[in-house]
Amino acid sequence: MPAKAQAEWTGGDLKTGSGTFTAGDSLSGEFSFKSRFEDGPGANPEQLIGAAHASCFAMQVNNELYQAGFTPESIKTDATVTVRFVDGAPTITTIALSTVGVVPGLDQAKWDEVTAAAKEGCIISRALAGVGEITLETKLES
Repeated sequence: MPAKAQAEWTGGDLKTGSGTFTAGDSLSGEFSFKSRFEDGPGANPEQLIGAAHASCFAMQVNNELYQAGFTPESIKTDATVTVRFVDGAPTITTIALSTVGVVPGLDQAKWDEVTAAAKEGCIISRALAGVGEITLETKLES
């Protein structure tokens, strides 16, 4: 099933124009130069990439756990997308994933195995293979 999103940019140059986006049935927002480069109100594409990556990874961990016979109570994932200038162009250089799982009966060794497999199997991780580094920090809570 194809996933669809839409964005529209209107008005002036990069610093004075603004845009809107929609994804799916219920996600929408605004973006601008200020939201992207000056911590202004609204969203930015890097946040949307982070949300997509965190969502995909959490789902993949959950799936890996179910396939291994475990029933997770919670898988919470944060993603931090870092942009730096590379050869004069803004570039996503790092995505740091941080995941906390609450999984009854799961030991640390299996958690480490499952999260490593999820990182490799996550569709968004594979799509972002051009990112210089994708790191993973995990924590298993009881």
